[in-house]
Amino acid sequence: MSRVATLEELPNIDPARLHPIDVEALAGPDAPRHPPRILVLYGSLRERSYSRLVSEEAGRLLRWYGCEVRAFDPAGLPLPDGAEADHPKVKELRELAEWSEGMVWVSPERHGAMTGIMKAQIDWIPLALGGVRPTQGKTLAVMEVSGGSQSFNAVNQLRILGRWMRMLTIPNQSSVPKAFTEFDEDGRMKPSPLYLRIVDVCEELVKFTWLTRGRSAYLTDRYSERVESAEAVSRRVNQKETI
Repeated sequence: MSRVATLEELPNIDPARLHPIDVEALAGPDAPRHPPRILVLYGSLRERSYSRLVSEEAGRLLRWYGCEVRAFDPAGLPLPDGAEADHPKVKELRELAEWSEGMVWVSPERHGAMTGIMKAQIDWIPLALGGVRPTQGKTLAVMEVSGGSQSFNAVNQLRILGRWMRMLTIPNQSSVPKAFTEFDEDGRMKPSPLYLRIVDVCEELVKFTWLTRGRSAYLTDRYSERVESAEAVSRRVNQKETI
């Protein structure tokens, strides 16, 4: 379990304005009360990766809000279809996806799109494992960094993927332009409206996770699947690709 972050680790926060999550206002009486489990993915292998630095800022905030946070290091992950599903990095990623109840995806924008490293991670998470969908009904927050002016290409693409993975993507999002100017030498994000937006995104993700995780089975229950037998569903969602 990840430790809870302290305010000393959030030097750019106004403690009087950072409010704890009111769990009772969001979760039903029979909803689980364990810390929300959040998986963070980032899309760069650079030594000074700004998507990783943003993901680390998000992780600190999410821990302060009471979440259990784990991050996946994409180094060593093979290209999709370039290895078997029992590859250690693929197994690690899939196990984290199953463990999680919400996710944060942070991608650089490269050539007007998310990076291949980001897409490869998402492509390795299957829509179904047996009769279980490892992402369905889970919450998602999307963020991006760019080297130039502000853009939303990557977050828009991530939203499409989130919908395809049957995730509940929160309304708020973050886009950090000229990311190389937004961090100090220690890799910490400088105070700015861009940092405030990341705080907003993390707060909203935690609220939506508390609100929906105890109800996700009902929210994703579908008539079309209720009329199929469990065996038929398993055959359909696990049919071999033909292309």
